[in-house]
Order: sequence, then C-alpha cells, then structure tokens
Amino acid sequence: MIVWDRVAELREEIGPEDFGEIVDLFVTEVSAAIEELHRTPPHPKAVEEQMHFLKGAALNLGFADLVAICREGEERAAAGDPFAVTAAQVRDSFERSRDEFLETLPRRFAA
Repeated sequence: MIVWDRVAELREEIGPEDFGEIVDLFVTEVSAAIEELHRTPPHPKAVEEQMHFLKGAALNLGFADLVAICREGEERAAAGDPFAVTAAQVRDSFERSRDEFLETLPRRFAA
C-alpha cells in the first residue's frame, strides 16, 4: 500500500520537475540496500541497521507495507532475532510496492 498523501507532500516539497529523479534514486538505493541485506551477516545489530535504513527510505516515499515489514525486522533484530524477517520478504514487499507505485503514479499526478 502506498500513502499517496505523503507522496503528494514530497512531490510538492521537491517540485514536480525533480520528483522523477528522487523516485529513480529511491528505487536504486533501496534495491542496493536490499541486496546488501542479503549479504549482511546474521548479526542482530547489522540487520537492525539495514532494516532501519530501509524503513526510513520507505517512510519518505510512502511505502507503508515496506515500512511495516522493515519496522518488524528492525525491532526483532534489536531483540536478538535477526532471522525474523528475511531479505526475501523485504524484497518481495518492496517489489510489490514499487510496482503499484510506478503503475499508479502517472494517473495520480496527470496534468
């Protein structure tokens, strides 16, 4: 699920002309961070930090489902369970959200 009010707010803050660049950067950085999560040793602190980064990025662009899964992963890793949420689960959530976002975005902000 996408929080479109957050997307509209960010687009307004940045400006429509630069928003596409921000979206591209977000997709690139989050994809790279998820790949890094795949390679992260199963040390609770390392997983917690990666989940925290991903959660923050997802919050910025309104990816609510990704925020939720990363929050759970961050909290569980902080409690000593770095395996509670897998990188594959995070990737799947991101890909579903990304696809919904990219499909719906042009209609949401059509001129």
